[in-house]
Amino acid sequence: MDQIEIGLRAERVVTVTNDMTATSLGSGSLPIYSTAAMIALMEAAALDTVEHLLPDGQASAGLSFDITHHAATPVGEEVRAQAEVIDIQGQQIVFEVRAWDNQDLIGEGTHTRVVIDASRLLDQLA
Repeated sequence: MDQIEIGLRAERVVTVTNDMTATSLGSGSLPIYSTAAMIALMEAAALDTVEHLLPDGQASAGLSFDITHHAATPVGEEVRAQAEVIDIQGQQIVFEVRAWDNQDLIGEGTHTRVVIDASRLLDQLA
């Protein structure tokens, strides 16, 4: 975790497809980019920010989200999500996350991940 510092950031970009819509994911009745898909993209950006900096055997796991979805995005439009480290509290890493389509900021909030010993967690689950 020594290499993880406030200000680190990464981005992920996708083109909205039918399988990312609220109707497809069962989270709404409209064929627009779903909040669930947006949050997954934000989480992927957070992973890209820190996962490669963790020591061997460690991983990060999602702990919480506080997200607002501001605007609808149609199928075929590109969405870009950015995650930036804004706080580190022991094993917890807090990110500011945002997403934009070709028109506007469509979502924003915070996401917290916790650094874990991957093999220990998998052993506990077995």
